[in-house]
Amino acid sequence: MRVFHGLDGATALRGCAVAIGNFDGVHLGHLRLLETARARAATHRAPSVALTFEPHPARVLRPRMAPPAITPPARKLELLEEAGMDAAVVLPFDMAYAATPAAEFVRRDLCARLGAADVVVGYDFTAGHERARVDALREILLACGIGLSVIQPVTADGLTVSSTKVREFLLEGNVEGAAVLLGRAHDVEAVVERGAGRGRTLGFATANLRPEGLLPALGVYAARARVGVGLRPDGVSHAAGARALDAVCNVGVKPTVEESGPVGLEAHLLGHDGSDLYGERVRVEFVGRIRPEKRFPSLEALRSQIGADAGAARELLARFRDR
Repeated sequence: MRVFHGLDGATALRGCAVAIGNFDGVHLGHLRLLETARARAATHRAPSVALTFEPHPARVLRPRMAPPAITPPARKLELLEEAGMDAAVVLPFDMAYAATPAAEFVRRDLCARLGAADVVVGYDFTAGHERARVDALREILLACGIGLSVIQPVTADGLTVSSTKVREFLLEGNVEGAAVLLGRAHDVEAVVERGAGRGRTLGFATANLRPEGLLPALGVYAARARVGVGLRPDGVSHAAGARALDAVCNVGVKPTVEESGPVGLEAHLLGHDGSDLYGERVRVEFVGRIRPEKRFPSLEALRSQIGADAGAARELLARFRDR
């Protein structure tokens, strides 16, 4: 997949079918948009393109009310590539861009610079500073000779799929529910940092991570960890060649050993020999929640509970694989 940061050089995509959205989480609803764009592109024998914005417009327009991002930019691009898109265009979003009228966005960016033949958006999409809805957008596009496909709400297990609902499930610790809407386990990734070494002292060495993506509610989770995730020069994350290991993870502030501190992620890799992971990029895929985080009366009680958590994680992961 080719990645364009801005529209410079994007004329190489002329005739494309472009899906437009923030694509936070790249959930099942987003995948329907991308699938439709690929189908429209195939009819023209032209590229399929995902056009997104960075940062999320809400962070610029309403920074105090903006929701946390589910998926950081590098992982989002990887997921767009996995969805089969030929190219991704990442448009920088700031207050000046937010003042762009919908008609100018269509004529200048979609028509003149990108040369789109078809546009695909969700039913609730709005464009330009006047937040033009799809009916108004259709008229502007039609005047430029660009077709419009509008994707209606997508449901999974009776729930309407949305980034808001995914975020809600994660903040409740319901990673299984989030996975239903995403079509995959929610994941975060980061480079392993040096910690205090308490896990190794307790007999359970951990990888200490401070990921960019949205962490689920405080608690202990069964997970899959991919060790050796990379970043391409074009900013796309990739897990090709990464080792996959079962893991038990703690999301929280470690109340038994620390009075307070920032929320972080500790991953104990089941079956790992405990060798140094510092500097490795690790992706953690949350499969199921085992229990909430809590304070224990002693390190011995904590050690015992971690052993029980590891056993529970093995059982949960085995059931997951058998589905």
